[in-house]
Amino acid sequence: MERAAVVRPNFPTGHRIIAVSDIHGNLPFFRALMEQIRLTPDDILVLVGDMLEKGRNSLALLRHLMELCRTHTVYPLCGNCDGLVLRFFETDALDRRFFSVYLPQHPESTLRQLAREGGFEQLEDLPRLRADLRAAYPEIWAWLKSLPTILETEHLVFVHGGVPSLEGMEELDRWRCMKNDDFLDQGRSFSKWVVVGHWPVTLYDPKIPSAAPIILHDRKIASIDGGCVLKIDGQLNALILPSEDSDQLSWTAWDGLPTAVALDRQEASADSVNIRWGRSALDLLEEGEETSLCRHRETGRVLPILNRYLRRGPNGLWCEDSTDYALPVTPGDRLTVVAATRQGILCKKEGVTGWYYGRLSGIMERTTEK
Repeated sequence: MERAAVVRPNFPTGHRIIAVSDIHGNLPFFRALMEQIRLTPDDILVLVGDMLEKGRNSLALLRHLMELCRTHTVYPLCGNCDGLVLRFFETDALDRRFFSVYLPQHPESTLRQLAREGGFEQLEDLPRLRADLRAAYPEIWAWLKSLPTILETEHLVFVHGGVPSLEGMEELDRWRCMKNDDFLDQGRSFSKWVVVGHWPVTLYDPKIPSAAPIILHDRKIASIDGGCVLKIDGQLNALILPSEDSDQLSWTAWDGLPTAVALDRQEASADSVNIRWGRSALDLLEEGEETSLCRHRETGRVLPILNRYLRRGPNGLWCEDSTDYALPVTPGDRLTVVAATRQGILCKKEGVTGWYYGRLSGIMERTTEK
């Protein structure tokens, strides 16, 4: 067992603290979010892990963050995806049971981006690939190796996946702190704020899909993974504290979607379903041009699913995250538009995804990639 690496910096009072997690190689979203919050060198930026992998710009993001660390006050933490990249640099222990399968399937991975850039991309000899990466990119290896697991201050703890308690954190299993699934449902409470990522927050609600940070004041937990890259309607969240000792947590986000203004009032659904990853098996009832009528196997709910969200796998039909929730909308509300159909418009309001059946005005494109 490798133990967690804990750092305890002194955050000066009166400085804004910003936490961002699970960027997953999406440099355009990160740049846009930093511009939106107007990041300055006076701010303290904590990156709560999973900066890399899954997105297409992991290497460019990595270099951007390394440079940002030189010009700003930035504390990057190691997430499970970052840890896997480091693991390949460090040891061959996972070559046969993980990397031999993962790397051929993921040309966008940080390791393959590095190998392509270096001109030595080959997957038939992983020890040779490792030696080439070590020789060509010692500064990246060293930066990844320097990433701590947990950051603790007087009033705050930041960790990618979660911790069982605040006692003896140096004795915790490093990997279990990074990959701690379904943390909020473990029922834990803390004496200081614990800020985590890793588990997309939309997975927690069986009724309403929301990518907004979950801030639990009674338990002092903030879960902030907005599903950036992983979800079609995902967003990159920034949790903001005006000072280290403040309980006034706020947030903002970037999702790259076009925005529009609602013209008509709409009441929220009295009942709805949030079809989530791992719970998304369907039966096709009636195929349509834009949406198809399906039965959600877990709940028995019958609802239309966007055809472009439908997938077929070894176990049959499933879908990307979907819902029949109708958003509460007031004229003048600014919505982001996920998908428009003749039956209605799939939108987001304050991080919540749902359907809007009214009119929209003034759609404005936001040109960043997912």
